[in-house]
Amino acid sequence: MSILNQRWSELAAVKRELAERDWFPGTSGNLAIKVNTEPLSFLVTSSGKDKRIETDEDFLLVDGDGAALEETKLTPSAETLLHVEIYSRTNAGCSLHVHTVDNNVISELYGDEGGVAFKGQEIIKAFGLWEEDAEWHIPIIENAAHIPALAADFGQYVKGDSGAVLIRNHGITVWGKDAFEAKKILEACEFLFSYHLKVLSLKQAKSLSLRA
Repeated sequence: MSILNQRWSELAAVKRELAERDWFPGTSGNLAIKVNTEPLSFLVTSSGKDKRIETDEDFLLVDGDGAALEETKLTPSAETLLHVEIYSRTNAGCSLHVHTVDNNVISELYGDEGGVAFKGQEIIKAFGLWEEDAEWHIPIIENAAHIPALAADFGQYVKGDSGAVLIRNHGITVWGKDAFEAKKILEACEFLFSYHLKVLSLKQAKSLSLRA
């Protein structure tokens, strides 16, 4: 199997699993996986596709500028430049972007603070933090409609071969050394967001009941 076909299969498996979680509402979200480092090329999801359906037009190969390497009627995902920032700045091999209710709510709750931190959760080990009192922080950037401007802002927070950034009321982008690590980071982030929102809701309900 060629490297291109192997990477296609890996990305298709991730898309399939995330689709089963219903993390692609309204054709939102985009996925990418590196094929070659020099010169840079990567597979990225085609724009406007229903990601619950698998076809031979799910992904297209683009270069280091995010332009299609072969003549095609397909259009790369609108956020392809975010993936370009990741692959041009790090050794990451896979990057994932999804819109969920939980990550959008978290980004709005803490957007004015520019980020949110989590600690005291076992799942933080997914980020390589093994200390007992480890704290993990995720930055939140504003959602610029102009994608090049959004990519430039996003790029300021791409500093390692794995990581995550929330875009306010837009979604989360994560990356890792390969598809497995990127998916692990995404799952850990979504777990933390969901847990945090449930705790806030329970605390509010308890406070209201004490006042009654």
